[in-house]
Amino acid sequence: MTARMSIGICDDHRLVRSGLRRVIEAEDDMRVSWEAGSAEEALELVSRLRPDVLVLDVTMPGRSGIDALPQLRDAAPGMKVLMLSMQDDPAYVREAFAAGANGYLIKDAADADLVKALHEVAAGHRYLQAVLGARLASTETAGVNGPDDPLSEREHDVLRLLALGHTNHEVAAALFISVRTAETHRARIVEKLGVKTRAQLVRYAIDAGVLDLEVASPGA
Repeated sequence: MTARMSIGICDDHRLVRSGLRRVIEAEDDMRVSWEAGSAEEALELVSRLRPDVLVLDVTMPGRSGIDALPQLRDAAPGMKVLMLSMQDDPAYVREAFAAGANGYLIKDAADADLVKALHEVAAGHRYLQAVLGARLASTETAGVNGPDDPLSEREHDVLRLLALGHTNHEVAAALFISVRTAETHRARIVEKLGVKTRAQLVRYAIDAGVLDLEVASPGA
């Protein structure tokens, strides 16, 4: 009898982990060997219980999945990694693959997509959800932000709203994203630009053409 594929799950939401386990363990050739709620917990488990595939959340409180990915791969060199995320921004996809991911799947994907993705990465193939592949190709062809711009198109949207003085909750509502996603975008913008004040955000937004000087708030 062929051994079942062993899968580790790392996601900070217990409900998400339960849903993943349900889908995976309905398959005859797969089993969930462990679950972790943080990147640090996953690092400890990967070192001891090396799975064939690790399903890894992109954004988590503390250390993100992308940040921890190189260390996780070092701890289990033969392990494949499928990134799972609410983030459909092509910039995150590129960053995940650059860090060593084997596949990338959006959390609202169908159960069949998850099963297919796990089989693909376990077989040594790269997996990218069709809708993400099209979006990635589109941005690469269009050259959306130019070679020297560190921000993604979505981050530009967030930057403009932040520069206009909107809170994280208001940004989330305007862009139809979760507050947590808005907070993640804000943290990445600040990190990429190395800014510390809203005035610096406004100045960058104006210089980058994201925000017109006329609509910048007077006190910026």
